[in-house]
Amino acid sequence: MTSLARVHRQLRRAALALPEAYEDSPWGEPVFKVRKKIFLFLGRASSGFYMSVKLPETSGVALMLPNVEPTGYNLGRSGWVSATFDASQTPPLKMLLAWIEESYRAVAPRRLVAGLQAIKPAARKAQPKRRRSQRS
Repeated sequence: MTSLARVHRQLRRAALALPEAYEDSPWGEPVFKVRKKIFLFLGRASSGFYMSVKLPETSGVALMLPNVEPTGYNLGRSGWVSATFDASQTPPLKMLLAWIEESYRAVAPRRLVAGLQAIKPAARKAQPKRRRSQRS
């Protein structure tokens, strides 16, 4: 199995592991939804794959990458970005997984997002507690 196929499979698994996520193919290509709302388009291109996600927080940074562009059909105005990877590239798996989670958080109901936070408490860096300054 090629590296691209392996990454594609890992992205699919990660999307399906999110609370109430499921796969659908309304236009012949796989999309991943939560409560009937799409959070990931994940398809195969001739020599690789492409994905589109909603990145309300990091779309500006994502668009600086050479293989990323605003998603068509005016979705780009809402923070959707599309990335394409071919056989000459090694997709940054960790970043793509973070994009999937950000997209899921952007479209999922708050209750499901809260459940996601309960599942992954170790993923957040522990922030040192601030001491309150005592005023004399």
